[in-house]
Amino acid sequence: MAKSSTIGFIGLGTMGSPMARNLMKAGYRLRVYDLDRAAALPFLQLGATLAESSADALHGASTLITMLPDSPHVEQVMLGENGVFHSAATEQTIIDMSTISPKVTRGIAAQFAARGVQYLDAPVSGGEQGARDGRLSIMVGGDEGAFRASREILEVLGKSVTYVGGAGSGQVAKLCNQIVCAMNIQAVCEAYTLGRKMGLDLGVLREVMLAGAASSWMLDVLGKKIIDGDMEAGFRIDLQLKDLRLALEAAFEEGVPLPGGGLVTNLYLDARAHGEGTNGHQALYRVYERLSDAARAQPGT
Repeated sequence: MAKSSTIGFIGLGTMGSPMARNLMKAGYRLRVYDLDRAAALPFLQLGATLAESSADALHGASTLITMLPDSPHVEQVMLGENGVFHSAATEQTIIDMSTISPKVTRGIAAQFAARGVQYLDAPVSGGEQGARDGRLSIMVGGDEGAFRASREILEVLGKSVTYVGGAGSGQVAKLCNQIVCAMNIQAVCEAYTLGRKMGLDLGVLREVMLAGAASSWMLDVLGKKIIDGDMEAGFRIDLQLKDLRLALEAAFEEGVPLPGGGLVTNLYLDARAHGEGTNGHQALYRVYERLSDAARAQPGT
C-alpha cells in the first residue's frame, strides 16, 4: 500500500494514540475518531482528519484500524448505529487490534465476510512502551491474502507480525500469551517472596535467575521494577484481568481446564481489591507481601 494512502483509526487511548502517531510518522494519512473528542484533537495539529462517527472514519480510507477496550466496545463500533459495517465497501480492509473475545470476533468477521469486506483480528503484546517504539508483537487472524496485503501497515506498528490462522485466531493467540505472562510474573513474585523471607538480597537473586533457565522478560523488566518499588503501569492490572477473564470464558466454552489461570486470576482480583487496578501487573508482588507478612504475624510462625 502506498504511504500516501488514508487509514481510518478508531480508539486513541493509551495504546491507540502512539500507534496512530507511528503511522503518521511513516507517511500515512489518518482519519481519526474517538468518543473522547479531546483525544483526537492533537492529531489534527499533525495533519490528520477528524471523523464524525465510526462509520465516517472509513470515508476515503483503504484500511480501518480499531484499538478499543473490550468486546462490547468493538461490537458497538463495528455493528452499532453509525457503525463501520454500515459504510464498509468491498475494497476496504478492517483490522481490529483490540484484545476481545474470539467468539465475538468470529461473529463480527462473518458479518463483514457476507458483505465481501476483509476483516482481520490483530491483537498486540508489548504494552504502552511497545506501542510507542513501534515494537509490538502482533498476532493476526483472518484471510491470509488480506494479511499479506496489510502487512506493510502492521510492520510500522510491530517488530513481530505473525499470521496465525483464520478469523479469531489472533485473539486466541493473544489470550494464550496473556496466560503465560500472568503466570510468569506470578512465579517471579513467589520466588521473590520466598527469597525475601529467607534473607536474600532480591537484586542478587534476580541476577542469579537471569543467568539461568529462569530468565524471562518479566523477571528482567518487571522484576527490577518490583525491587525499585516502581508500580507504574506499562500494562495495568485491570487490563490483565480483562484478558484473563476472556481466556477463562473461552476455556469454559471449549471445556479446557485452566487451573493455573484460575489461580492467578484470583490473585489479580486481590490486587485490584486493594486499589492496585491502575498499577502495572508487577504490583501482584504486593499480594504476596500481604500474604507472607500476615502469615509471619500468626502465633507460632
